[in-house]
Amino acid sequence: MEEDFGRESTEREAETWNTKWGDLVQELKRVSYIAAPMVTVSVLQYLLQVVSVIMVGHLGQLTLSSVAIATSLTNVTGFSLLSGLVCGLETLCGQAYGAKQYDKLRIYTYSAIFSLALVCIPVCVLWLFMEKLLVLMRQDPLVALEAQKYSLWLIPALFGGAISKPLIRYLQTQSLILPMLLSSFVVLCCHVPTSWALIYRLHMGSTGAAVATSISNWLYVIVLVLYIKFSTSCKYTRLVFSVDAFRAMRPFFRLALPSAVMVCLKWWSLEILVLLSGLLPNPELETSVLAICLTISTLHLTISYGFGAAASTRVSNELGAGNPHKARRAVLAVIFLSIIETISTSIVLFSCRHILGRAYSNEKQVVNYVAVMTPLICASTVTDSLQAAISGVARGSGWQHIGAYVNLGAFYLVGIPVALLLGFVEHLKAKGFWIGIVIGSILQSAILSVITGCTDWQKQATRARERITEGGSSEAND
Repeated sequence: MEEDFGRESTEREAETWNTKWGDLVQELKRVSYIAAPMVTVSVLQYLLQVVSVIMVGHLGQLTLSSVAIATSLTNVTGFSLLSGLVCGLETLCGQAYGAKQYDKLRIYTYSAIFSLALVCIPVCVLWLFMEKLLVLMRQDPLVALEAQKYSLWLIPALFGGAISKPLIRYLQTQSLILPMLLSSFVVLCCHVPTSWALIYRLHMGSTGAAVATSISNWLYVIVLVLYIKFSTSCKYTRLVFSVDAFRAMRPFFRLALPSAVMVCLKWWSLEILVLLSGLLPNPELETSVLAICLTISTLHLTISYGFGAAASTRVSNELGAGNPHKARRAVLAVIFLSIIETISTSIVLFSCRHILGRAYSNEKQVVNYVAVMTPLICASTVTDSLQAAISGVARGSGWQHIGAYVNLGAFYLVGIPVALLLGFVEHLKAKGFWIGIVIGSILQSAILSVITGCTDWQKQATRARERITEGGSSEAND
């Protein structure tokens, strides 16, 4: 009798284990279905800027320097800000879609478009004075003038981003990834000949590169709008304007502002260190190496972003639908895939450490310096992958404000001070700067991991329901 009971208990445990493993495998497939195309979308969008910089690089050092500086400043003050703010939509739209509150999905999307358009106005004013700003930063006046011209012609692209970014989140939260993938590919294919024609055939120089970027951004908007308007995939969630969109701006900003802080703080910390590297001995070498490290890190972040988008979409959908256990399973699946990705990437980078620098420079000193920095870059890829996944969980759950505080403490109270101490006082230079960033990233990832591990998913599902049914009143109580 006891043997039969023991056998039945063992069979039940085995069946339970098989069920849990089967559910996790299914979740891994769902996450991969979102993450893989989103990685491609992110890379294709990043290539728009790369194409412009490559083409103007053949026009001379002055043009290349001005475009590089303008691209950096417009990213920091404009495009990164929009990218951060729109992440608030991942919480609202994702949970609304999961709860099948399609009216709220429409309202929040329009609300985000209007909100981002308002933010673009002061950004444009700042860009109008970019020449004076760069001169105050002791940049060459000719470089400053060219950078301002480039920035002014990017203003249409900024407003295009204010529309396209909410539309991307609108599709992403519904797991409609294929139209974004195809749209990004079409836009990039059009961007290359357009840039070539404006820069070389019409002799517009750096201005032509900016105009091409603006045209491409608006082409992206048009393609997305046409898909949303005519596709049967959007028949239940078709965007229809409502005056409630203006009332929803307050709950949107309540999540958007901490989202922007969470997304932008590390980005800005890296840009700050690149600027400060100009104060190091042999600044040309140190700045070049840091810029190369930053480029490699940014390329890797385009991959990590796909996993963060998958985490945000799956977690927000399941919380909105009232399925806390499935949301927790989605978190485990994303972290599992992120670990595999970061191990693979780190192995490839470390194996190529002696030739990695040759992709950016032919100078032996730079190549050797990059080889020394590569182990630190590998360490940062590990933390970046984990941070991107958990940040996606934060956006899907709606606790961006916690992530903002963590990032502020990790990078600006620990990471940057340690970087400056090692770089200037201990004379480790660029290596010291990057060690400081790695320390900040480790602290950030560790704290976010603990917060995620202690999350009460049933409570998060309840808050998601309150957020949707009460129009966002629960955010103030989070």
